[in-house]
Amino acid sequence: MQGTKAAIKEGARELPHILVVDDEKSICELLEITFRKEGHRVEVANSTEAAKRKLESQIFDIIISDIRMPGEDGVDLLKFAKEIAPDSFFVLMTALPALDTAIAALNSGADRYVIKDHNHIDQLRRAVQEVSESLRWKKEAGYLRRELRRLTGLDNIIGQGPKMHAIFDLIQTVAPQSSRVLITGESGTGKELVARAIHENSARSQAPFITINCGAFPETLLESELFGYMKGSFTGANENRPGLFQAAHGGTLFMDEIGNMSLTMQVKLYRVLQEGKVRPIGSTAESDVDVRIIAATNKDFEKEIAEGRFREDLYYRLSVIPIQVPALRERREDIPLLARHFLERFRKTMEKPIDAISPEAMSKLEAYDWPGNVRELENTMERAVALETGKEISVRVLPDRILGYAGTPLGAAEGIELPEDGVDFEKVVAATERMYLQAALEKAGGVRTRASEFLKITYRSFRHYAKKHSL
Repeated sequence: MQGTKAAIKEGARELPHILVVDDEKSICELLEITFRKEGHRVEVANSTEAAKRKLESQIFDIIISDIRMPGEDGVDLLKFAKEIAPDSFFVLMTALPALDTAIAALNSGADRYVIKDHNHIDQLRRAVQEVSESLRWKKEAGYLRRELRRLTGLDNIIGQGPKMHAIFDLIQTVAPQSSRVLITGESGTGKELVARAIHENSARSQAPFITINCGAFPETLLESELFGYMKGSFTGANENRPGLFQAAHGGTLFMDEIGNMSLTMQVKLYRVLQEGKVRPIGSTAESDVDVRIIAATNKDFEKEIAEGRFREDLYYRLSVIPIQVPALRERREDIPLLARHFLERFRKTMEKPIDAISPEAMSKLEAYDWPGNVRELENTMERAVALETGKEISVRVLPDRILGYAGTPLGAAEGIELPEDGVDFEKVVAATERMYLQAALEKAGGVRTRASEFLKITYRSFRHYAKKHSL
């Protein structure tokens, strides 16, 4: 508890990060000096374009912007900020007060409207103090929520996109039940983390969570591991030994790679699931077991069942609640978050002063398809931190497979017929790009951040294409 209080107190001392935007350099300098003296981190920009670049690379708690500026004005910046950084507190300033301007600013989502006069600095200081107090309470509440997620296992699963949010919701829905869960997904996607989170959020959280990789044992050894054995039941059985079902009594048994289990073992497992009893090898007596089974596989069970390698009745016993964990390439919006998470972990363990990933390196990470999923990204970041000699991860420390990646091959061009006189390739590609951009925008209701998620590209890439096609 003392550690929790200290952490909350430490978080409360961190003052808001401020961005000041004004084409008058003197105003920027005055506000920068004023708020730096009070302990704030302050960035300045002299145009809307410069401010947008800063918003794309940093997180600001407060944005203070003039309304009238050459080119795009403060209201344009406000709309952009509300889309890319909706939690930022936005203050609009003007030297030419007008009722219609104030109404337009507030209707666009401005949190405060300040007139540049003899006391506008005091008004801004009061606004910043109010936001500071609000943020202090939010950070305390946020810290407590993070502690709760850490204690319940959810904090170990990194993701902020819609697919991962759906999994978070599903975990919290199914965890209190005793139903069996089948987690599917490619290797390296984090299936065991999902299983642990279900256990930690369940009524069984104080009981054991035991894991076994069913593909790591031959059939005879897997049987003895799961069900136990009696002394003398086979060569080397020098004592009675309980199996993992008995060890997990009252808790959860996570059976990873269950698709690799032999048909004989599948029959024995089905009987245990049906009757709730286990019989150790060499014993004539059965014992009751109360165990929640969470199984996982990277195999296609429909194909395994169709080809006779997995029992259909066992599949239905296991998959009362199915959870599909998406591959990393299917949630590219989480790549930067995961990369920074692993960077933070490894720079601490290796005690290296690396605090960023260069835009070029991040672009390569986002473009790569990650066949090894989150585990491959973790190993890549560990390697990068070990090799990096500068203060940010650069492209030179990334593996050649990532640097030279050019996308998944398209295969044979079946169904495509080129006319005798050829086609305007760039025109066709541009038309296709525009068509998909418009479709994504329509599906997202005009919200660009959501549209970029539908197209599985970063928000920055979406902005580039939208500008290219004048959308």
